[in-house]
Amino acid sequence: MKKSVKIIGVVLLIALFYLGFTTYPKLDLISGFSAKSVASGHFIDNRSVEMIEKGDNDIDLLDLAANTIDEAGKFATASVYGLKERKAIYREGLGTTLIDDSFDTSKPYNMPKRIKIANNLTYPYGDVEPKDTVFTNVDYTKLNTAVASAFDGKGVIKKRTRSLLVIYKDKIIAEKYDTGFNKDSKLLGWSMTKSITATIFGILEKQGKFDVNKPASIPEWKNDARKKITTNDLLHMNSGLAWEESYDKICDATQMLFQSANMGRVQLEKDVAYDPNTHWNYSSGTTNLLSYILRNQFKTHQEYFDFWYAKLIDKIGMKSMLVETDMAGNFVGSSYGWATTRDWGKFGLLYLHKGNWNGEQLFNESWAKYVATPTNDSNGGYGAHFWLNAGGRYPNAPKDMYSANGFQGQKVFIIPSKDLVIVRLGLTDESEFDINEVLKGILGSFKNKK
Repeated sequence: MKKSVKIIGVVLLIALFYLGFTTYPKLDLISGFSAKSVASGHFIDNRSVEMIEKGDNDIDLLDLAANTIDEAGKFATASVYGLKERKAIYREGLGTTLIDDSFDTSKPYNMPKRIKIANNLTYPYGDVEPKDTVFTNVDYTKLNTAVASAFDGKGVIKKRTRSLLVIYKDKIIAEKYDTGFNKDSKLLGWSMTKSITATIFGILEKQGKFDVNKPASIPEWKNDARKKITTNDLLHMNSGLAWEESYDKICDATQMLFQSANMGRVQLEKDVAYDPNTHWNYSSGTTNLLSYILRNQFKTHQEYFDFWYAKLIDKIGMKSMLVETDMAGNFVGSSYGWATTRDWGKFGLLYLHKGNWNGEQLFNESWAKYVATPTNDSNGGYGAHFWLNAGGRYPNAPKDMYSANGFQGQKVFIIPSKDLVIVRLGLTDESEFDINEVLKGILGSFKNKK
């Protein structure tokens, strides 16, 4: 008996040691992710802690975190069994920022100046609720069936789609939301924000203020091999810089998002692993470096803030959109853009119309072609901060389709040959949710090419 107890004790000790060895280093990331998620979901979209924990935070190990919200102080904290407590603060205009003990919460801060002009135009160019438009070449029964197939049935939790929007010839022809969400819900786009960041370069290019083909303007690179890296290389994710992006473990990406004060400098400090334009490697650090480069194009921090909104976000009426910042005041252009489903749809329409927004050209038509042209070593799957279907990733969709994609299956599909934009937001990626079948159903509801 004593021998059995001793064996059990040894096994438990080994198990506890293994758990501590494998999980303890992750505690800072777990509590950081949780605090940031709870604060953003609550203060940006008014979700309850319970709703966030059951939805956004329903990820392995995140259930270890205990979360609290301080309404008066506008912050959230999270810890794991009282260990590694992290804090995320909400600031008007900047969203939520995960902070450390060095951050001075009493210090005044800049915030973007928003220009939200009301008009009497209907969606997508105005604020008036769109009228139902019936197209004779659309089988609405098939369309609605395809849209419904993206959502879980009662009592099922698998596909986890929160919203699906189909826009044809600038008209909403299908729109559906999961329980608890509606057209006014602000949803995190995750890496769809990367495509927003890239678009700022397209706008600057049209204004004659930036040449993406020149070496990146980074003083620290001037005297080593990195001096050859261009902004074009960075936009195509083939700079050759070392980077690891894997969200199931501690890596460059998770450390940047949940431990770095200045996310724009994390990729900047990495060494060269390959020659530029020879090796495609997806990197959120690269996008935050691009945001850092953008900041340095402006004389003041305020100008950097205002440009994103005045020249793109508010210009196309994405009034709900909010791009959050890091502790250093950089837009987290890799991951932290929030907007309603309809506003994400407006972004897709801007590209569908090759940069033209209701008669005004925001970026050159050639920019839309540029972002949708495959980069080296991506097998036709990636352009300039947009994902492509040129390599046939979605076999039931046209090859000219391209998209802004994000973690857990966020999608803004742009299909020029069909005059279509399709937006899907949710909590599952393609391993659990077959978006190709949904695309097949939606496209199959059209009776002819147009």
